[in-house]
Amino acid sequence: MQELNIPEIKAEVEAQFMRYEKALNENDLTVLDELFWDSPVTIRYGIAENLYGKAEISGFRSGRSALGLKRNISRTVITTYGRDFATAMTLFQRDSAAGKIGRQSQTWLRTPEGWKVVAAHVSLIDAPVAKP
Repeated sequence: MQELNIPEIKAEVEAQFMRYEKALNENDLTVLDELFWDSPVTIRYGIAENLYGKAEISGFRSGRSALGLKRNISRTVITTYGRDFATAMTLFQRDSAAGKIGRQSQTWLRTPEGWKVVAAHVSLIDAPVAKP
């Protein structure tokens, strides 16, 4: 069985996750492209798109508006499995999606070029209504 959450490995993935988050909020396409694995089997399922391979993912990012991308994240859970594999899950909220909660999951793999996202999924759901 793989060892979970080796402290130094978890710190590496957390740092890359935060680089991704900063790049997303700033629409830094260079860093966003860098952090996705350059492979035809890399997948990103988005709110309204299904992207296969780094070229489709990069093309989507370069073609979308940078308006409304800023978000606040919460309840982030990063789990490492051994030294070369990790998952990152987070909730997010955007002013541009009032009344919605976003969910993002990423699968990270250590490659010779460093940690890369090999699969990602983003979705929106209605925000829960507070019970009286």
